[in-house]
Amino acid sequence: MEPLVVVNHKTYETAQGDAALSLAKAIFAAQRSGIQMVSVVSAFDLSSVAKNVSGLSVWTQHLDPVGFGSNTGHLSPSTAISNGATGTILNHSECRVSFEHVRAVLEMLPNDFTTCVCAATVDEAAALAALNPDFIAIEPPELIGGDISVTTADPGIVSGTVVAVHAVNPEVRVLCGAGVKTGEDVAVALKLGAHGVLLASGVTKAEDPTAVLQDLTSSL
Repeated sequence: MEPLVVVNHKTYETAQGDAALSLAKAIFAAQRSGIQMVSVVSAFDLSSVAKNVSGLSVWTQHLDPVGFGSNTGHLSPSTAISNGATGTILNHSECRVSFEHVRAVLEMLPNDFTTCVCAATVDEAAALAALNPDFIAIEPPELIGGDISVTTADPGIVSGTVVAVHAVNPEVRVLCGAGVKTGEDVAVALKLGAHGVLLASGVTKAEDPTAVLQDLTSSL
């Protein structure tokens, strides 16, 4: 499978509403043969981005293990799918959930829906790998949103996560997150055994997101 560059819009002002659509179009424009680009958007922007950026993988930032009914404030997998989501991230450090929450959501999703579960440590990544998501994203919380990539600050946690996850489930691929901002960061992540990267502020807060996106894919 081709490497992934997954851009989390979070709730940055520069990545919501009309800006979310513009950013998603820039992310799609950076996609080329051999690379898969992904926008992870707010639930408010899911339908708009999915409808207006054909060919881009659009994920939702969170899901809850609920169906239709009395579930005020929760995000239903079936509703996300009907609004164009083709994947999700779960258990991001800014939206932590229980192991059972992750298990229950994964059990509700169809096989062709992509799942990426975030982990803060190697041990957590290994435990989550047993649930058989498509991806585990290793993101040390202290480096998220910072200026130093995990590939520089703690490369061992990336390679260690790859080893630990594959020991549990060799089908699960690992993404590298936290502080990733440059094409060099992406290249190092792949050398460490990761399948791609998960990032946010390096793109969403950039003065020129298109230039950053082009740099991110330059070494792939």
